[in-house]
Amino acid sequence: MKTHIVKKKKSPENSPRKSVRTKVLFVCLGNACRSPMAESIARYDAADVIDASSAGLTPLGFLPPLTTETLRKNGYAVDNLNSKGISGELWEEADLVINMSGTPRDLAFPEFEKVEDWIVTDPYGADAHLYQTIFESIQRRIAQLAESLRQKRSAGTSTD
Repeated sequence: MKTHIVKKKKSPENSPRKSVRTKVLFVCLGNACRSPMAESIARYDAADVIDASSAGLTPLGFLPPLTTETLRKNGYAVDNLNSKGISGELWEEADLVINMSGTPRDLAFPEFEKVEDWIVTDPYGADAHLYQTIFESIQRRIAQLAESLRQKRSAGTSTD
């Protein structure tokens, strides 16, 4: 059975409002499944309000094939996605950190106030069905976050 891949044409670099985007750092444990998926989804679906990046508490160092396959199958880019740790620069630049690591923010990020916990199951080592389920969950959460940021922007309020 042949899988049809949908090509996305919009690029975040073409976003006319790049300067008013919220810098969101998506964090999971290994930066191999959940946070790279979130980064890719946000880069396309919310490029007008989110400047996305991702990192891991204990980076795996690579993306499992099912992570990239799931993104591609759903029409999302995997370019420039890699498993990396959290650098000081990423912390400093972030307006908001989305914590999907499973570690409560009070323990994982005690010094950082702009953290929002998302409870998202880690699909690492699971089957394609669970990866797809997690992808869809993250996609819905990003849509909600983006809508909230759009409403704040149209109301003239800051995310800082």
